[in-house]
Amino acid sequence: MTEDQSALRAPITAHIERHLGPIKQVFRESPDASAIEILHVAATTDRPVHTLITSGMSDQAMAIPAGTDSPEHLELMTTLPQVWQLDAQAPRDATWYWPIRQLLQLAALPRQSNAWLGWGHTVPNGEPPQPLASNTKLCGAIIVPSLLVPTPFYELKLARRTIAFFSVVPLYQEELALKEREGMKALLEKLIDRGIRDLVDPKRRNVAAKRFGVF
Repeated sequence: MTEDQSALRAPITAHIERHLGPIKQVFRESPDASAIEILHVAATTDRPVHTLITSGMSDQAMAIPAGTDSPEHLELMTTLPQVWQLDAQAPRDATWYWPIRQLLQLAALPRQSNAWLGWGHTVPNGEPPQPLASNTKLCGAIIVPSLLVPTPFYELKLARRTIAFFSVVPLYQEELALKEREGMKALLEKLIDRGIRDLVDPKRRNVAAKRFGVF
């Protein structure tokens, strides 16, 4: 990691520890010093969920279309239940590791394809969408503000940039299709109505399944 990159990422770590708690461990899939990392805030008695937050996605500004009111610098997060296995063995077991891989893949999109991610964007896991792991039919994600962090965590304002923190909420194929067919508002309303927040549950209810009367 260069001195400039270290200077960019140090405030992210401080911001996370100020609002969520100490960093327990760091996940990375590349030895490249500039690689995006995943910072893990472990579950505690006061905050009984694990939080994973990217660090490095915001090193570079995203190519936001002109006239679009969306942050240029973004980091992503995922919230996992306390029982989720995130010890040293987790990277060897896809049933536990997939939220980390999903975060890394999404965070790398702007670098790899000159794309951008913002509030309400949905991203399938391949075309056609493939399950994120063998123990779930979730196969994509929507990017939204987290409901499980304090409001001051949403933005980190620095001298030369403002970094936004958005949550990754995994979706089913039918939910991805609902968003494409009826729009983001329709999907979000159904998620909220069914009590779906940004806490990952591989077996959660599918709000666009036929039994809920969507089709």
